[in-house]
Amino acid sequence: MRTRPVVNFFQIASLVMLLVAVALLAAIATMHFAIHGAEVQVPALEGMTVADARSQTAGLGLNLDVDNRYYSGDVAAGHILTQSPAAGTVVRREWRVRVAESLGPQKVDVPDTVGKDQRVAALTLRRAGLEMGATALLKWSKAAEGTVLAQDPPAHAQGISRPAVNLLVAAPDDEAEDGFVMPDLVGLPVVTAQAQLAKVGISSATPTYLPVPVAPMGLGDAPPRPPLKPGSVIAQTPAGGSRVEQSTQVKLTVAE
Repeated sequence: MRTRPVVNFFQIASLVMLLVAVALLAAIATMHFAIHGAEVQVPALEGMTVADARSQTAGLGLNLDVDNRYYSGDVAAGHILTQSPAAGTVVRREWRVRVAESLGPQKVDVPDTVGKDQRVAALTLRRAGLEMGATALLKWSKAAEGTVLAQDPPAHAQGISRPAVNLLVAAPDDEAEDGFVMPDLVGLPVVTAQAQLAKVGISSATPTYLPVPVAPMGLGDAPPRPPLKPGSVIAQTPAGGSRVEQSTQVKLTVAE
């Protein structure tokens, strides 16, 4: 008669352990679905319109941010050029997907802002559909405070990638200089490039001359490519658009 309570105890203990095991499995399964249910794959957005991409990402619980806008001859205006993270990447919901939007081919003529007051230059750029890029200050006794000394890209430049123009502005005497926005000198005659640098107090090293073979004017249906003119700049260090100090010495490579 004493063995029966022992049997009942083990039966009850076994039942309790089974219930605990079932509860643990249910909790693990719930956590698994909770974690993985909050993850989604980033869709392929490149080539889509921004409106369509925003609708698709919103449907997946993702946020879309247009970080940059670039000119492109290959992707139509309003469509997406690049994205980050890449398509197929697994992320949590509410993740921010950053994209660059195409502005289509460049149709804007870059205005000449050199010699204008900085505020007038900014207004001129906005009216042309361009943005203010980086602004650097340089003490220059020959120009009034706030006068634009140089710009990059230069006036009427073609083939620019971004709708932004960097300005070098004359600083007041009591303000510290914060650098120089290096202009793009490639394609200019070397004497013109050196004169532009000297105008803002930047020195250039003795140019390196490089023999450049005459390229064919065009093959088949390919458009003809004009040969490089002797004496024109074919490379520069630092590159155009870089921020440099006035003490920087620019190195130019010139077609021989």
